[in-house]
Amino acid sequence: MRNDRQEVTCCLLAGCVPRPVRTMIARFRNLLNCQRTPIRLIGTALVSFLAGSAITSLTMRSPEVRADSNRVFELRVYHTVPGKVPALAARFRDKITPLFARHDLTPVGFWVPQDAPASDNTFIYILAHSSREDAKKNWEAMRADPDFAEILKSEQADKLVDSIDSTYMLPTDFSPMK
Repeated sequence: MRNDRQEVTCCLLAGCVPRPVRTMIARFRNLLNCQRTPIRLIGTALVSFLAGSAITSLTMRSPEVRADSNRVFELRVYHTVPGKVPALAARFRDKITPLFARHDLTPVGFWVPQDAPASDNTFIYILAHSSREDAKKNWEAMRADPDFAEILKSEQADKLVDSIDSTYMLPTDFSPMK
């Protein structure tokens, strides 16, 4: 005969636990009713753990990240004149980032190395593009922008950048960012 506590537990479990899990719990309970007390305690703990794990797995599912199959990332590494990283970062913050928004160039982030010697002359950022073709089209529009031409003229007057490395990247199948 069931007591009130068992009845409440069964009613609660019936509403939120799938039938296979309820069946498994019932089988463990039947098995435990035939055993000695120490084994019964271990079994009860095991059943509780399994029930908790099942409930947690059902309620805590992460949304699946779906990737646009054409999406690409562009890694850009700027090698600056030594000591000019802060000036280049300010140029990006104040002038170039607003142009990115105007031309559908989506920055993922901007970085500077922590350790010398790279910290003295390296500025890194990543852009996300919906496709390689869109990246090309958006960069062409950016280069044709009169505001960007003005920035390039100022670069010739006050040289900040020695060279730029650009690498297009595809996310791997196990990458959390796609």
